[in-house]
Amino acid sequence: MGAAIADNLGFLPNWAISLVLIAGAMILAWSLHWAVMWTLRRVLARRSEFWRNLLARIHRPIRLALMLVLVGRAAGVAPLEPYETALLQQITLVLFVLLVGWVVFIALDVASALYMKRFKIDVEDNLLARKHITQLRILRRALGTLIVIITAGFALMTISSVREWGVSLLAAGGAAGIIVGLSLQPLLTNLIAGMQIAMTQPIRIDDAVIVENEWGWIEEINATYVVVRLWDWRRLVVPLTYFIQTPFQNWTRETAALIGTAMIYVSHAAPVEAMRAKLNEICSASPLWDKRVVNLAVTDLRDRVMEVRCLASARNAPATFDLRCEIREKMIAWLQTAHPDALLYGRNLTEWVAQRDERRTGAPVGPALTRGPDE
Repeated sequence: MGAAIADNLGFLPNWAISLVLIAGAMILAWSLHWAVMWTLRRVLARRSEFWRNLLARIHRPIRLALMLVLVGRAAGVAPLEPYETALLQQITLVLFVLLVGWVVFIALDVASALYMKRFKIDVEDNLLARKHITQLRILRRALGTLIVIITAGFALMTISSVREWGVSLLAAGGAAGIIVGLSLQPLLTNLIAGMQIAMTQPIRIDDAVIVENEWGWIEEINATYVVVRLWDWRRLVVPLTYFIQTPFQNWTRETAALIGTAMIYVSHAAPVEAMRAKLNEICSASPLWDKRVVNLAVTDLRDRVMEVRCLASARNAPATFDLRCEIREKMIAWLQTAHPDALLYGRNLTEWVAQRDERRTGAPVGPALTRGPDE
């Protein structure tokens, strides 16, 4: 058909005939696009939400692909110089390969979005959701990177002068990391680390971690790095390989619940049993306590001070931190009121005991009793 049209336009110069053929190919592609999309919507749109969303996002790439195919065909029958025809067909072929890669990338994005809709991370028990979302985000970025590499490799393979470069790049995408002498090695190293994290999941989205002596939450897991949102709103950016090669603390690996420790230093006169009962009272009245662990024990005894450890559990790391602060504040306030001698040690404790005895008996205490043990 193109050759017949070119013969009928023989009275025009060659450039005008070529322009008419290319313009006609683009108009025909526009019409075919409408027919193709109408057919696809009839056949596929009723099957699933994936096809409906995909067709809504790829109608422009399909239109461009049809234009490239027909323009390439028109260039073959247009009265152009051989090198001009070859150049135009080469350009359309490369662009068509890139469009195919674009469509595959859009399909991956649509499938990922639909899968993520099944999980909610803004709920109290979100361990399963964080697991699947973490795997999906890492795999999506890894597959997206491979799609880009493979598409670029096929595009280069269509050009004979750089076909060897295309084969090398395509082999790099298939081997996922075997690159010699190219600067892509750090990128693919982190890509492989991302695949390991997606499979083994030492970290997940919204995990509470301690990294480089900083406490925060996993906010983003990208193709080459992880963003940790610290407690004071700073962001710590760490390479993916860090979480494979370096020890770190994950406070929400299996569950978000944690046991918090509040250390209190008191004198030997402190009533341990009364403090234990007060700790139970504080935790029972606190909405932060998850009613699982509460304990008080003397963990160290020195010449002037006694170390008391208060343990209590809470549902997550922020609640545990707040519960620890609440235990300290209320225990100290109670000791100041009910047992002030428990907060005094050394010289201060000796003087306080002497003054108390003097108030009770009315008899003055000798200077020897007012001296501290170190005097």
